[in-house]
Amino acid sequence: MAERVIDIRSVDPVELYGVNDAKLEQIRKYFPKLKLIARGQAIRVKGDEKELQRFEKSLDAFISHHSRYGTLTESIIDRIMSKGEEKEEGPQNNDIIVHGNGGLIIRARTVNQARLVESCTKNDMIFAIGPAGTGKTYTAVALAVRALKNKEVRKIILTRPAVEAGENLGFLPGDMKEKLDPYLQPLYDALYDMIQPEKLNYYLENRIVEIAPLAFMRGRTLDNAFVILDEAQNATAAQLKMFLTRMGPSAKFVITGDLTQIDLPKQQPSGLEPALYKVNEIEGVEVIYLDGNDVLRHRLVKRIIEAYDKP
Repeated sequence: MAERVIDIRSVDPVELYGVNDAKLEQIRKYFPKLKLIARGQAIRVKGDEKELQRFEKSLDAFISHHSRYGTLTESIIDRIMSKGEEKEEGPQNNDIIVHGNGGLIIRARTVNQARLVESCTKNDMIFAIGPAGTGKTYTAVALAVRALKNKEVRKIILTRPAVEAGENLGFLPGDMKEKLDPYLQPLYDALYDMIQPEKLNYYLENRIVEIAPLAFMRGRTLDNAFVILDEAQNATAAQLKMFLTRMGPSAKFVITGDLTQIDLPKQQPSGLEPALYKVNEIEGVEVIYLDGNDVLRHRLVKRIIEAYDKP
């Protein structure tokens, strides 16, 4: 029987072990033939040499992922154990996207999020397609805030189809921003993570950050702006064509959507999938697909997505 003491000082033990050792217990289930004893910044491992080597390789992958993306969730542990971190390809980008409020560091936390960040440096129009919880909207907002802070654009424009109100918001109380706020709450949540409330309110009042329903984009030229169309699966083909052709010469567009959660009436097809087919070969446009491996919510979210994907 082999025995080894492995130093883990390169990572916070809490990040590796989890609260109440929840992640450690999860890891133990993958190595039932090994005895794992965690003591602060070291793990004592006893067992068969082959299994011990497999454990060391997996542990290296856990620590490498945390170092690269700043996170190690239970879902990520499952993914690494199921297919191996070494099989993941894509940009190895450790750059921080933006510093948020209270010292919050916002960065790509998965391989596909890193691809989205990398694509934004090379392309002016990016489609980020994936299920709920994959960070596509949050990452897009972070990129927009970075562009504004770096003076690469003069404003941020956030838009979303207000499907529930049929794009006719006149009967709701308040101004346009107040009418659309319920539909744009995820974008607000992200913005308040990244911009001080006082400054964000100033930006909103002076239309440096602009909130507008998709229907109100018609006839405009969106230039010197970072523009995010969220929930694009709820836009019709005509609406998407209208939006995509609003792009000014100095604009950056990110379109996010989830093809599995279309809220349009049954007789009204989504325009997102046909748009992806039409723009796929256009230079300067890239489509980034995120999946269950990018989910950073509760580990059950990934399993729910997989369950719904089954026929």
